[in-house]
Amino acid sequence: MGCTTADVVTALRAAAAVVQEHRDELVRLDQAIGDADHGENMRRGFAAVVSKLDAEEPETPAKALKLVATTLISTVGGAAGPLYGTAFLRASTAVADLAELDGDAVARALRAALDGVVARGKAEVGDKTMVDALTPAVAAAASSTGSAAEALAAAADAAAEGAESTIPLVARKGRASYLGERSAGHLDPGSRSTALLLRALADAAAKA
Repeated sequence: MGCTTADVVTALRAAAAVVQEHRDELVRLDQAIGDADHGENMRRGFAAVVSKLDAEEPETPAKALKLVATTLISTVGGAAGPLYGTAFLRASTAVADLAELDGDAVARALRAALDGVVARGKAEVGDKTMVDALTPAVAAAASSTGSAAEALAAAADAAAEGAESTIPLVARKGRASYLGERSAGHLDPGSRSTALLLRALADAAAKA
């Protein structure tokens, strides 16, 4: 059995809780190489998502993902709002006709999310951005032959490794790129939040 709309909503609520829990960590990471606003922006955005989910009952997984997209775009400042909003919007389009999400659907949604992020941010692997976490996550999900939960677990594991790989990199995109060589030695906050979100979604799916 795949992930139902209720399962997706539960997973999104879990993701919001993880963002809240790691808000200060994301602030610290962004203080080192950015504007120090990533943690608070993400917390505010996902708090707004929870409020929307409290007020509305999405009818399909795609509509739940689209609700996240529109909420993040309207409430999250900086680069994160447009990038994450685009990711969720593209993901919703990729699964638009489905009542439940299986492993293949998860892989398609993640691929669409990555394509959206790359189209909007023009970043590639090695630029020290969320793309460094999302790209291996997409590959891992595509290689998974299991359920939605298994595809998400594989994606989360790969994203965590991808995020760690940003530490020695010199940033080539975003605010961090202004630091040049001084950006090396720091974990990219966008890649970290990507890994956190995927882990939260995977853990929730495993319990569904």
